[in-house]
Amino acid sequence: MPPHPRHIIHADLDAFYAAVEQLDNPELRGLPVLVGGRPEGRGVVATASYEARRFGVHSAMPMATAVRQCPDGIIVRPRFDRYREMSGQIMGIFRDVTQVIQPVSLDEAYLDVTEAAAERSPIAIAIDIKERVAAETGLTVSVGLGTGKTVAKIASDLQKPDGLVVVPVGGEAEFLAPLAVGKLVGVGPKSAARLHDEGVETIGQLAEMPDAWFARHFGRRGDSIRDRARGIDIDPVQTSREAKSMSAETTFADDLPGNSDEERANLRSIIERLSGRVAGSLANKGIMGRTVTVKMRLSDFTTFTRQTTLSSPTDEEAAIVSTAWMLLDRELAPDRAFRLLGVGVSGFTQKDGPDDATPEPVVTQQRLIL
Repeated sequence: MPPHPRHIIHADLDAFYAAVEQLDNPELRGLPVLVGGRPEGRGVVATASYEARRFGVHSAMPMATAVRQCPDGIIVRPRFDRYREMSGQIMGIFRDVTQVIQPVSLDEAYLDVTEAAAERSPIAIAIDIKERVAAETGLTVSVGLGTGKTVAKIASDLQKPDGLVVVPVGGEAEFLAPLAVGKLVGVGPKSAARLHDEGVETIGQLAEMPDAWFARHFGRRGDSIRDRARGIDIDPVQTSREAKSMSAETTFADDLPGNSDEERANLRSIIERLSGRVAGSLANKGIMGRTVTVKMRLSDFTTFTRQTTLSSPTDEEAAIVSTAWMLLDRELAPDRAFRLLGVGVSGFTQKDGPDDATPEPVVTQQRLIL
């Protein structure tokens, strides 16, 4: 008898930061809103409203570029305390459905609703989540529903904003096959470009490649990428009790150096954005961490981390930002450009729990070639 299928939801709030600003300030509704730093301060876009996205504006874009493309855009400074407050309310709605929740950031989470689906259809659960978020917060959430995290995440992005896409049980490979290969988790912009050069443009074409091919092209990640391309995904939804670290990372379409003041400021803005996401996740779960880690991938694909163990645990965004920037700043060099940056926090304690602080910071290093 085949195992009972899982039912996984990926819930992704639509243009979250910008949507909160439009919710709190009705004068901004229907207008192109750019949440982020000032262009003269070399800020970057944290989130753009859908009105601004029509001009090609996207997150992580330099604000100066966003203003050129969307000259009528209204720049709003981020209010992370408010975003965390709204995120906590929404996560509370999710917890009314299931306790098996993996928050990815302030505005997205995976939910394993398999147990709840024993009493009502998973589609009804997904619709109920969307309706409750809209009614109780005034925001919209796009939802993907499937048997694994991979298809659920991809599905949630296909009909934004306010989307609902269901991948039927047994239809995972068929759902993935026509989609661009770059939509698959683990295939970044540069990997997608190399695959295109070999004639692999869709996930279906990727899935048809021989097993040995994946090992040659992706190394130790080959098996997992092969399985995901074929619709096989047994990765569990990780609850806070299971999580050993929280992190956020981003891959850049173009490698980013850190030589000039402007380039350094851009890297600093990215560290601030990633640190804000991690701080939000910590706040949602009521925990603090002692170790701050920065992950870096260079233009030659050399990947390494730098981490510092703090004297006391923290969930404060400012502390994470300053520590992460210190670690990255030490690694800036004229011959280095970054294709990926990530910020993580580990060494958790409950926010109201005991503090077994170490007396002095300890810096450790790890260098990996992937």
